[in-house]
Amino acid sequence: MNYVFGPVPSRRLGRSLGVDPTARPGGHKACNWNCVYCQLGHTRHLMTGRERFFPPEAVLDELQSALKESQGGVDWITFVGSGEPTLNIDLGAMLRGVKAMTSLPVAVITNGSTLCFPEVREELSVADAVMPTLDAGDERTFLRINRPQHLYSYKRHVDGLTAFRREYKGKLWLETMMIAGQNDDEESLERLAAVLGAIAPDEVHLVLPTRPPVETWVTPTDADGLLRAQAILGRVTKVVHPDAAYGDFSLGADTDPFEAAAKTLARHPMSDEELRRALNLWGAADADTVLQALAKSGRAHEIRRYGKVFWLGSLPETDAKGRETEQ
Repeated sequence: MNYVFGPVPSRRLGRSLGVDPTARPGGHKACNWNCVYCQLGHTRHLMTGRERFFPPEAVLDELQSALKESQGGVDWITFVGSGEPTLNIDLGAMLRGVKAMTSLPVAVITNGSTLCFPEVREELSVADAVMPTLDAGDERTFLRINRPQHLYSYKRHVDGLTAFRREYKGKLWLETMMIAGQNDDEESLERLAAVLGAIAPDEVHLVLPTRPPVETWVTPTDADGLLRAQAILGRVTKVVHPDAAYGDFSLGADTDPFEAAAKTLARHPMSDEELRRALNLWGAADADTVLQALAKSGRAHEIRRYGKVFWLGSLPETDAKGRETEQ
């Protein structure tokens, strides 16, 4: 499948069937931020606005097939892109189409940058849960961690989140990535708490960069940092501790284990253990053969972080100026 993947195990959403509204040939990332912790690599071209990626009907047709294949083993449908989902100008049409197709709840995981636009807030209003990012309580930390395209300032980001909270009737769950030495000290957390108090989300979900981040110096905060965040942020909102994910990954309904694994890794890096287990569940006769083929093809590669081996989808090659080159 080109746009639908999973189901993926999620600590918050159970068995989540993923929809990628920014899928591009070759796995080109489409985003307006270049976060230091992103598991999908560097953003080679920071987008300034929204655009059309593909006909919305293509996603809806794939999703209908995936739901039949899943045989009821899905808890949520989650729009989460190989980039920023709200940059797809057809997102509203896709969300309405999904709601007309199924009674399953729908979530959108977004950096929240485009919530400054009234039309985006209106499109997201039909989702059951929206999960935007807020990693910083001030401009300097925001620029250091999220590295946005210059049109998306911190003030514009917070104003968009605040406006959305006033209008939105569903679950607003903010995500805060806790990074050691960046936003986990008392002063940073106090500033973040002040902003959260003004936005008033339903919950704040603390998350950790446990999959390989784009910048190798990024490490998760420690137990003391998490306790500090819970104590300070918990004064203004409900804080959800980052418990471990559960369950196994599904590689989808592709007929070839190589393609199934490659397409999943392009959107969601996996540990070696997770990938081997997923291949076994898919029915691959020999996981080693598939992994060797992935590495040889350039569609994926393995790295070691935090003492574990991870598999990542390989990004397009770039020249010295960061421009994508032909494969």
